[in-house]
Amino acid sequence: MSRIQQTFTRLQSQNRQALIPFITAGDPHPRVTVEVMHALVAGGADILELGVPFSDPMADGPVIQRASERALLHGVSLRHVLGMVAEFRQQNTETPVVLMGYANPMEAMGYEVFSKAAVLAGVDGVLTVDLPPEEAKERVAILKAHGIDPIFLLAPTTHISRIKAVAEMAAGYVYYVSLKGVTGSANLDISDVTEKLSVIKEYLTIPVGVGFGISDAATAKAVAAVADAVVIGSRLVKEAEAGEEGLADRLTDFLTGIRAAMDTARA
Repeated sequence: MSRIQQTFTRLQSQNRQALIPFITAGDPHPRVTVEVMHALVAGGADILELGVPFSDPMADGPVIQRASERALLHGVSLRHVLGMVAEFRQQNTETPVVLMGYANPMEAMGYEVFSKAAVLAGVDGVLTVDLPPEEAKERVAILKAHGIDPIFLLAPTTHISRIKAVAEMAAGYVYYVSLKGVTGSANLDISDVTEKLSVIKEYLTIPVGVGFGISDAATAKAVAAVADAVVIGSRLVKEAEAGEEGLADRLTDFLTGIRAAMDTARA
């Protein structure tokens, strides 16, 4: 059983939902990324999503785009990100780490080479934004052969046929994009999320996390009432944009409030 599976099994036995924060590796500076990862865990994170900086994003809003630009200015590459995970693992061997990004860096490295390096570093899952299930079969097979969970996105517009295709390939969890638009968008409609999740769960046997549009405790609590996990990204990256001084403490404090609210969602 993978670290991701173990985490969800433990949380389900406690009637709790996973808190999954996202940060961009190398933002605002590579020297603080590992410290920030530990700070997120201290604030209640159950799984970490670590963004791999990329120059041409298609799903990221302006906040995360700027984070990638800042990290790229420091020369942060996929290999550097793997090094950060390996450093994190020196102190934390339990919290799952998922790399989130785009296909090009992995294509350039080669999926076999990447998978071997990712396992050695301590990566548990990979979410590739621009890799649809129709084109993912060979790549997913390589990831799974090395014990890495391939995580897929589903959206409000996803057709049943594609939900079924994702259900056949995905492992760990599935990330449901809660609204049309890019990361950091607003106007999250919980009733719409609830309705779509009920359809998705007819075909999936693994947990479903919800992200995009979650930036405060009230929304996180509402999502936690209907989903298996809550994913928060842009709100955290805004803290990084404010500067590295005190960043770790700010993130711990913010997540602590989110975690407390989530823990009352199904009380």
